[in-house]
Amino acid sequence: MQTHSNSTRRGIATALYELLNPIPLGFFVAAWIFDILYMKTFITMWTDAANWLIVLGLFIAVIPRLINLVQVWTGPESIADSARKLHFWLNLLAIVLAIFNAFIHSRDAYAVVPAGVILSTLVVVLLLLANVQLALRLPVAGGATR
Repeated sequence: MQTHSNSTRRGIATALYELLNPIPLGFFVAAWIFDILYMKTFITMWTDAANWLIVLGLFIAVIPRLINLVQVWTGPESIADSARKLHFWLNLLAIVLAIFNAFIHSRDAYAVVPAGVILSTLVVVLLLLANVQLALRLPVAGGATR
């Protein structure tokens, strides 16, 4: 009875993780695009929108990271391989940089260039690198047909 309850909770946590994990990347990419638009036009609306997107991305990014923390570091199975650990660390580093980026974006709009643009670029590159390396190193579900 206890194993069924644990596997059900683990399944719900995995489903929640898979549902929420890609959302912050979309917010951070949109904020990066808005930062570039601000850098080209100097219309403060773009940096205000980027600030909101960064904050929303950070709020949503916390839940998958906490689930991932438990799954990778305390999971009973051997899912804590090097690809998942690297994915965790790259995501965590991107979140820390995004926190600094949120502070930079909270200042005057003219203070966002170039530090905010650089941090937005680093956050997007780290998240993309984390996702691509995980996708390339994990085995394909179902295996080979031959």
